[in-house]
Order: sequence, then C-alpha cells, then structure tokens
Amino acid sequence: MKHTLARPADDLEQVMEAYGNMLFRICLVMLGNGSDAEDALQEVFIKYYSKAPAFTEEEHKKAWLITVASNQCRDMLRYRNKHPLAEDTDIYAYKTDDSKNSGILDALMTLPEKFRLVLVLHYVEEYPVQDIARMIGRTPSAVKMRLQKGRKLLKEAYGKEYM
Repeated sequence: MKHTLARPADDLEQVMEAYGNMLFRICLVMLGNGSDAEDALQEVFIKYYSKAPAFTEEEHKKAWLITVASNQCRDMLRYRNKHPLAEDTDIYAYKTDDSKNSGILDALMTLPEKFRLVLVLHYVEEYPVQDIARMIGRTPSAVKMRLQKGRKLLKEAYGKEYM
C-alpha cells in the first residue's frame, strides 16, 4: 500500500466526525479511563494524519483505525502495567442509561482485555468474526473462541453481581 506524507485537514475532520465516538468507546472499554481513552484517540488521529495508507474502501479505513486504536490501547496498558499508579477508573461516568446497562458494563470491565475487545467489536460495533480476526491479528477460530469464552466469563461475572 502506498503511504502518504500528510492528509488534508478536512479529511481528518471527516474521519474524526465519522469514527471518533466509536473509537473513543473502544478505547474507553479497553483502558477503563476517559482521560487515557482521549489520549489514545488523539494518538490514533495523529497516526492517521501522518501515515495512514491510501484506502480503496471506507470499511478498510474503519478497520485500520480500529486496529491502530486497539494497538495504541495495548501499548498504553503495557506501559501502565510496567509503571503502576493509583488511578480511579472513570468509565462509569460515560454510562448513558443505567436501566439499559443493568450492570453489564461492570461485569464487562472485570474481563481480561482480549475478551472485552472482541465482545465490543462484535456486539457493539457489529463487526463479523473475519473482520475482527484481521484487526487483531488472530485467526477467525481464535476470535470465535474468545467470543465464546468472553460470553461465558461475562455471564459468570454478571451473574455474581446480580444474584
């Protein structure tokens, strides 16, 4: 794929408008912290502006952005694990309707990151297994296994909290 040196500012604005909320939700679920999610999102847009390949389809652009966002979040989590700080998790400030969430967000946040990511991409962002596999660099069967195990863990975590 051909890389460009820079993107026009209006293209960046369109991408931010079209994908900003979705990418923020993914980063928020992965990082559990609004400030970190905003930082990750900023890095994603900087990378898009400076080095995104030329895309032939809009879906490829979206998949590239999700891949870059999840990689950025993983990098931040690795750094956080190596340099632990006492921090408050503020993902709960972004809940919109407590009756709809019914604790599912609490249960989701207890799962390991690899399960949270595939669950959000599949059930919230509605990506098919094949696309998720490409985004996270795993096989479709590995994604299916993570979905299966993630659902089981989520059911267990949700059941413990609301039984």
